[in-house]
Amino acid sequence: MTKASVSKSQPPSTPARPYRAQVLVRFGDCDPAGIVFYPRYLEIFNNIVEDWCREGLQLSFPDLITQRGWGLPTAHLDVDFTAPSRFGEVLSATLTVHRVGASSVHLDITLCGPDGGLRVRGSVVLVLIDRKPHKAIPIPDDLRARLLAFRTGD
Repeated sequence: MTKASVSKSQPPSTPARPYRAQVLVRFGDCDPAGIVFYPRYLEIFNNIVEDWCREGLQLSFPDLITQRGWGLPTAHLDVDFTAPSRFGEVLSATLTVHRVGASSVHLDITLCGPDGGLRVRGSVVLVLIDRKPHKAIPIPDDLRARLLAFRTGD
């Protein structure tokens, strides 16, 4: 479960801000050593993306999937694990849009510990698809504008 702060619509002169969330490291996230088992970070990334879509883009996954018939599968992941996270810690998550393509969005996600130190850094590429034929579709202009509000640089 994440608790988030969302950047709202901004005038063009206001620089974009990242999406931020707090992530509690739960017992089920950890291995017997009491540190996050690395595949759980990918689940955490997915939860952050889902929360960002709902809170930041104003497009919930139920609406995206069941109402619109779209999907937003992960096409590529690149993850660096820099330090362990422990059971009971609250991690600070930051999501920014790196690039928006014709049907893809490239995200950067970081998780930092309570001390502010980097724990995990990931680059994630998501692709907007029509779920029936499982084919990529162009990102609609209104959604593209909402995505670009979270773009913080090249």
